[in-house]
Amino acid sequence: MDFKELSDLIKLGEGYTIEFKQNINDSLSKEMCAFVNSSGGKIILGVSDDGSIRGFDLTNSKKAIILDYARNIDPTLTISVEKINNLAVICVPEGKDKPYSANGVFYLREGASTQKLKRDEVKKFFQKENKLSFEKQINFEFNEKIDFNNQLLNEYLTKTSISKNIEKKVILKNLNLLTNNKINNAGILFFSKNPKKFFQNAIITCALYEGNERVEVIDSKEFNENFYSNYTNAFNYILSKLNTNYIIKGIQRENVLEIPKEALREALINAMIHRDYFSLGKIQIDIFLNRIEFANPGKLLFNKKDFGKTSIARNPIIMDLVHRLNWIEKIGSGINRIKNTCKKQGIKTKFETNTDYFRLTFYRKIQNQSSNKTVEKTVEKTVEKILVLIKQNPQITNKELTQKTGLTRRGIEYNIRKLKEQQKIKRIGPDKGGKWELIK
Repeated sequence: MDFKELSDLIKLGEGYTIEFKQNINDSLSKEMCAFVNSSGGKIILGVSDDGSIRGFDLTNSKKAIILDYARNIDPTLTISVEKINNLAVICVPEGKDKPYSANGVFYLREGASTQKLKRDEVKKFFQKENKLSFEKQINFEFNEKIDFNNQLLNEYLTKTSISKNIEKKVILKNLNLLTNNKINNAGILFFSKNPKKFFQNAIITCALYEGNERVEVIDSKEFNENFYSNYTNAFNYILSKLNTNYIIKGIQRENVLEIPKEALREALINAMIHRDYFSLGKIQIDIFLNRIEFANPGKLLFNKKDFGKTSIARNPIIMDLVHRLNWIEKIGSGINRIKNTCKKQGIKTKFETNTDYFRLTFYRKIQNQSSNKTVEKTVEKTVEKILVLIKQNPQITNKELTQKTGLTRRGIEYNIRKLKEQQKIKRIGPDKGGKWELIK
């Protein structure tokens, strides 16, 4: 590695495979341990947390100290230490005999942080997950020249303050988005023009129900774009279906969403980060009159009794990409933030896990009048859209209505049935070959 390559690496900032240190200290062993238990990484000496280059004089005695810290790792770990200009780089490979410990303690890398784990937890994790991860796999149908969205990458670099003066391949490599020099699945999820072309399951489905059961679907949307767009669009959809309360603070009147935005944001991003992308299931968000449910495929990777205390990332590369966007404040603290934020507003929550799914439920405070108004408003918009489509094309089919409105088949059937009951439309002729007629 030359100094230019190292400078480009520093410009990316700390992350899943990059750690900055101004000097040698006692944490060196645990950082090495975390990297060897994860995907490997580089510890750059002579750089502060904010990326400022301070310099580090790598003498023989200091190199000996670094190697002594590496000897604290069990099983034996072989590292390399390289002097580059006025900096030093410790290269830690991905381990072949996981799990490794440092002074008897086990660590994993999560985002730009190091997570301490019990041996049984990390052993169980590697027993289940120590194979080529979904994120690192190559999709050979992906054509970088045709399918890669450079605009999305540029937008990501802007949002994360990563320099655009670095060669594209270098950026992708340093963000762990290349496997054998080809775009991997994590890169496709974030920067593909059409992710659905490669992942039929990497979608988010949101549904609004008439009551408290999964019977009558009033409205639904399916989001199947890139990771960033799916997050933004799904979050805005959820907010649009909730109620706003007014509270008085001093002489000011403030608008407060019935469920805290911070908790909803955390629930959504957790579902997207921690879902099992090998599963054919999808993220499902169901909005009822009395509750909102977030469900994602993927069981816990640790003992249930440690829920809220321990965090193991199923998709650490995705977590690192998200962490750089500042969507998550602190690795592993999301569950407790949800609990604490909701508790302050008197919102009850419920966390459930089984062999296939994780589910989080927020219980809404029943306010019949405002809730009914929200439902009525949604129904009005949906009905208006269906009526416009029928007016434009009386021969339109339910399948076409589903495609044009984004509603599910059940949602279309529900709204068509209601329109018939209200005598706003009628069917002329058979289901196939017939047409709709608006009743004035």
